[in-house]
Amino acid sequence: MSRDARWKALLELLVEQGRLDVDEAAAALDVSAATIRRDFDQLAEQQMLVRTRGGAVVHGVSYELPLRYKTSRHAAEKQRISAAVAELISPGEAVGFTGGTTTTEVARALAARPDLATGSPALTIVTNALNIANELAIRPQFKIVVTGGVARPQSFELIGPLADGVLGQITLDVAVLGVNAFDAVHGAAAHDEDEAAINRLLCERARRVIVAADSTKLGTRAFARICATDAVDTLVTDSAVSDGTAAGFTEAGVTVVRA
Repeated sequence: MSRDARWKALLELLVEQGRLDVDEAAAALDVSAATIRRDFDQLAEQQMLVRTRGGAVVHGVSYELPLRYKTSRHAAEKQRISAAVAELISPGEAVGFTGGTTTTEVARALAARPDLATGSPALTIVTNALNIANELAIRPQFKIVVTGGVARPQSFELIGPLADGVLGQITLDVAVLGVNAFDAVHGAAAHDEDEAAINRLLCERARRVIVAADSTKLGTRAFARICATDAVDTLVTDSAVSDGTAAGFTEAGVTVVRA
C-alpha cells in the first residue's frame, strides 16, 4: 500500500471513529506499528489530526477531511449524481460552482458532453474552486470566471471578502451547490462559515439552485448555514435516499431527483 493510499485510509477511519490507537490502525491496514506512528506524526505536522499518547484524534470538532483524500468516498454515487446534474444544465448558461468532490464530478461531466464541445461560449463557469477552474480552463469553449479570495487548503476554495466584489457584479442561470449537510427543516450547510458565506452569495446570484449531495448528507446538520430549503429548486441525490427523507424535501418545495 502506497503512503498516499495509507494516509487516505487512516484519515477515513479517523473520521468514522473519532479516535484511533496505533495498534488498531496497524491491524486494520496490515502494516507495522512503527509505520503508523510515523504516519500519525507526519499527518499531525500537516494539522490533519492531533497526536495523543498511543494514537490520534480528529483535529477539532469541525474536522473536515481534505478534498484530495475524499475523492474515492461514495465515488459511484457521486458519478451518477454528477451525470444527472449535468443533464439539467443547458448550452449557453452561466453556471456557478461551489467546491467539493461532487461538484468537481459535475464539472467533469459537463466537459464530456458532446453538445458542449463548441460554443461562444458553450458555458460560462463561475467558481471559487481552484481545482474546478484548473480542470476546465483547458476547454476553450468554456468561459471561466474565478472569484477572488484566500485559498482554503482543505477544499481548494477561495474564501473571504475579496470574492464579494466579483459575485456582486454578476448573475447566474444556475448554481450547483456542494454541501456538508442538507436538511428539509434546517436547510443546506457547511462545516466552515467562510465557505458557507461564499456559497450563499453564489445561490443569491442564481436564478435556480441545484444541490448535489449523496444520501449520507441528507437529513443532517452542519455548523454554518448556507441557505434555507426553500432557496433550493432541485436536489440530486442517489437511490439510497429513504422515501421519508425524499418526501420531506418534496413537501418543502424541492424537486428530488434520484440518480
